Amino acid sequence: MEQRRRPRAGRRSGLQVGRVFGVPLYLNASILLLALLIIVLYGELAGQRLQLSPLGGYLVGAGFVVSLLGSVLAHELGHALTARHFGIGVRGITLELLGGYTEMDRDAPSPRVDLLVSLAGPAVSAVLGGAAVAATLALPDGTVADQLAFQLAASNVIVAVFNILPGLPLDGGRALRALIWAVTRDRHRATEVAGWAGRIVAAGTVLLVAALYAVDVLSLLALPLTALVALTLWHGAGQSIRMSRISRRLPLIDLARLARPVFAVPTGTPLAEAQRRATEAAQPGSAGPAQPDPGRAPRQPEHRAAEPEWSVALLVTDSAGRPMAVVDPAAAAAVPPARRPWLAVDAVARSLADLPTLPVATDGERVLEIVQAHPGAQYVVTAGEDVVGILHIADLAQLLEPHRKMNT
Repeated sequence: MEQRRRPRAGRRSGLQVGRVFGVPLYLNASILLLALLIIVLYGELAGQRLQLSPLGGYLVGAGFVVSLLGSVLAHELGHALTARHFGIGVRGITLELLGGYTEMDRDAPSPRVDLLVSLAGPAVSAVLGGAAVAATLALPDGTVADQLAFQLAASNVIVAVFNILPGLPLDGGRALRALIWAVTRDRHRATEVAGWAGRIVAAGTVLLVAALYAVDVLSLLALPLTALVALTLWHGAGQSIRMSRISRRLPLIDLARLARPVFAVPTGTPLAEAQRRATEAAQPGSAGPAQPDPGRAPRQPEHRAAEPEWSVALLVTDSAGRPMAVVDPAAAAAVPPARRPWLAVDAVARSLADLPTLPVATDGERVLEIVQAHPGAQYVVTAGEDVVGILHIADLAQLLEPHRKMNT
């Protein structure tokens, strides 16, 4: 169980099944696998212990699935409602194979709020676990209700304890980050430290389960599930480390420098001729790219690792000189050189109306949110109604992760 700031609109992997306290609830397809495993494995175990028919055992297993999902939902609602109390918007709660996660529209504004939101989920699980323990002690042994109460007590206590382990992406990792953030006043450093702690937790989980299996405390069936949990933790911790490094560099985003200046060519211009003109315009000592608004020409980025055949964006204009499309470099590169003199730029261009727009003054955090919400290779950079440049996603990625190998 975890909380995520995840502003990638339209890419959700779950199906919305309703709202709880106004929070959208989604179910991931992997939850079906979890339900099937619990119904079959636990249903057979419960049937043997309670001397039920196979159908009766499976019905008990199905009841446990419903109770378990309710516990996970309550855990995530602890995060969601606490976040909303502090003015943080909640996009939704998603239940999946390994539990669930809560999506928030922004990060916590302070270490204190981050700590409280992080611990709210485990606190709810601990309360549910305590209530289930009390119910187990009060109910007669050997009954269906007693068996369900015992399993709910065990699962909620395990969830509460496991989630407070100090490593991202677990709730305890977020609490650790909040504490380090409060001491260092550096959220990015705190996130990176908590991410590395998460990798230690993932490795430690594997070693602990392997040791318990070696002394016959756990069965063989526990190993694949543990491996999946450990891989998920390792990946989540790595993502946290990566995002902390990216976030540290967001203030470096300056669209006036990062966007490639546009070179305008009329509609119908042969691709080879357009490339020749753009290449000449980009040469040192040339007059520079012809733009709809030369007074707002962005400067070239100085960090670009690899340049295409030309270092400007080819802008296609109509007969009146109005921008209408931009050439897609990948599509242009795929055209054999022998065909380029006979193929108009329009054939390898994308309409400006189909591309996301970024005002040139957009700050780095907002740029990243727009890129995540609208994935693509090119973005139109504007100043008022004028197109002043084209942002290539490869240039942005190179700026944010200069040491990461890029596919060009």
